Amino acid sequence: MTTRREFIGLSATAMAAMATGLRADIMKAPKPLDILFLGGTGFLGPHQINHALARGHRVTMFNRGSNAGMYGAEVEELVGNRDDGIDDGLKALRGSRTWDVVVDNSGYVPRHVRDSVELLKDRCGRYVYVSTVAVYDFSTGSTFSENAPLAELADPSIEEVNGETYGPLKAACDRIVQQAFGDRATIVRPTYVVGPGDHTDRFTYWAARARRGGDILAPAGPELIVQWVDARDLCPWIVALGENDTPGIYNAAAHPYSREGFLWGLRAQSDRAAAFHWPSKAQLEEAGFNTPMMRASETPVQFVNDASITAGLHYRSLAASASDTLTWWYAQDEERRANPRRWPSEELERQVIARIGQDG
Repeated sequence: MTTRREFIGLSATAMAAMATGLRADIMKAPKPLDILFLGGTGFLGPHQINHALARGHRVTMFNRGSNAGMYGAEVEELVGNRDDGIDDGLKALRGSRTWDVVVDNSGYVPRHVRDSVELLKDRCGRYVYVSTVAVYDFSTGSTFSENAPLAELADPSIEEVNGETYGPLKAACDRIVQQAFGDRATIVRPTYVVGPGDHTDRFTYWAARARRGGDILAPAGPELIVQWVDARDLCPWIVALGENDTPGIYNAAAHPYSREGFLWGLRAQSDRAAAFHWPSKAQLEEAGFNTPMMRASETPVQFVNDASITAGLHYRSLAASASDTLTWWYAQDEERRANPRRWPSEELERQVIARIGQDG
């Protein structure tokens, strides 16, 4: 039986193969660069690396050796660990070798990022750190530009990544990169990253659920805001930031939709009758119903995207992302589609909808 980890690996390999077939449409860069990717076999990596290869760059990838050989001989693979105390740690990155650009996809723990930064800060030109909009201190407002206050770790010794610590840990990593590299740092803060190959299955849930129609349990708060970015827009742009030696900090978040508008946009992908049922936050919490991609909140939270657009990031339409994601999803084998990640059950959905009717 294929495991979930193997499913994810198969998806990454399939995405790499698909992207390889699209390279003929991509123009070569005026100057080939040496680019080091820290991480590269998950969701973002194949989009980034295949684009970099198509542009004619010389690519090196450092990771734990997962999915070895997925890019063939085109990519030099260095095997190690971001934690310098595990196995060979950062040994493969030591020495005097230099790179024009480093793209850090896999920095989640401040100690790991600090060790990598200290090792590479005098041996690379631009350091592009893939952060997250979760770095912001959400107690300070509802609209966040790139200079908004960042979250603080309650305990700086914490290294466990979970729902509560993810944002503050990434904020600490974000600061480390900025302090070490100054104008040579580029910080990209994406919101939910979606598109074909997304193994989190969050956006896919809503696209597939809207396609199926019928009585659909919506998330709480129809007026709350949802934003995302398609990996096929984000990842080539990240490579372009490195190519162009572009400094700065950028929120990568598409134009905001209300949650109601988002669901109606997805609903347009289907020819089946559908009705949305809007629960209260309390009804969802009482039932233990998980609403993928929709954080529990009472306040609309919006991320300002002007800087990213000025820097060349184009956001494709919701319709395009949804259609292509569903094409990819329905092309997966039956076992993969029978095991989505954290999708709520249809039975629980019916129960909560019935409760909404009872509560009036």
